[in-house]
Amino acid sequence: MAHILIAEDEFSIREFVRRALAHRGHSTIGVEDGGAAVAALSNEKFDLLLTDIAMPVMDGIALALTVSSKYPEMPILMMTGYSHERQRAHNLESLIHDVISKPFSLDELCNMVDEILQKKPSLH
Repeated sequence: MAHILIAEDEFSIREFVRRALAHRGHSTIGVEDGGAAVAALSNEKFDLLLTDIAMPVMDGIALALTVSSKYPEMPILMMTGYSHERQRAHNLESLIHDVISKPFSLDELCNMVDEILQKKPSLH
């Protein structure tokens, strides 16, 4: 299965997502902001970045820009509960795979992650 980095500042959402993906057999690392995500990416190889858009330190937009320049092969899925943030993310269509709107169900999230991973050329 895949190794997935989850960047989400709300602990309850981060844990919900982490547990859902772990239940599907993925290994996950959860971090609280974009800065911590950049640090994690420098220490480990991940197959997918799942990030919130609105976060402290470094938001998901800045994180997506950083990740896509350093790790262009890594798919990025963004999460948001704010419609105006969703529009900001769509300006990055060439860099990200998609945006999932909160609240989302376990199945919606896991199915979207599975779809992204199936399109990825190879997992490590």
